[in-house]
Amino acid sequence: MAFYNIQHEYMQIPPVTRTYTTACVLTTLVVQLDIVSPFQLYFNPDLIIKHYQAWRLVTTFLFFGSLGFNFLFNMIFTYRYCRMLEEGSFRGRTADFLFMFLFGGTVLIIIALFVNLLFLGQAFTIMLVYIWSRRNPYIRMNFFGLINFQAPFLPWVLLGFSVLLGNSVMVDVMGIAVGHLYYFLEDIFPNQTGGFQILKTPYFIKYLFDIAPDDPNYHPLLEDQPGGFDLGAGDVPPQ
Repeated sequence: MAFYNIQHEYMQIPPVTRTYTTACVLTTLVVQLDIVSPFQLYFNPDLIIKHYQAWRLVTTFLFFGSLGFNFLFNMIFTYRYCRMLEEGSFRGRTADFLFMFLFGGTVLIIIALFVNLLFLGQAFTIMLVYIWSRRNPYIRMNFFGLINFQAPFLPWVLLGFSVLLGNSVMVDVMGIAVGHLYYFLEDIFPNQTGGFQILKTPYFIKYLFDIAPDDPNYHPLLEDQPGGFDLGAGDVPPQ
């Protein structure tokens, strides 16, 4: 019975979030069990190009380090904000959500060609957090019970937390930059005078993943709608 309940709850997680977080956990476990080495997973352009180790383009986003506080912290944030995006502004748009994954991952890899970063999972998580925070600008946040702030400040709070822990801020800056690029191209530029839709999900992705029709009775919360940045704060009460 307990197993059935766990399985049921697991299958209730939206598909992209379920697949990505499961892959991250399994990757960490196989490294922890010494089945594979982190040296087989990190981003290395020379090995990808010269030795055809294309899997590194994916595994660089899946390994968050050995089991511990840092891994748990990253997994909580990855799962939480990935799921809220998929169930919020990307509800019924699995193909568009997957395309956002592909876009963000591709841009991060291009940036990684010029900086010395081996694993890009944390930057990807910050990207997800940034996009969610900009699409939910009026939600009030509380960070470890210490400070209260509006959602758009969350990525910067996390950056400050990284500084306090003595970590490199390059990862956070990359995630924020890529998240803002997606947000600008998807939510801001098309709504400007003379703007147009730059990011368009390829048809074959829509054909493969948008197999279920949208729920006609579903109406997203105002703060979940793309473009919510230009609505008055009084329209949405603080959460």
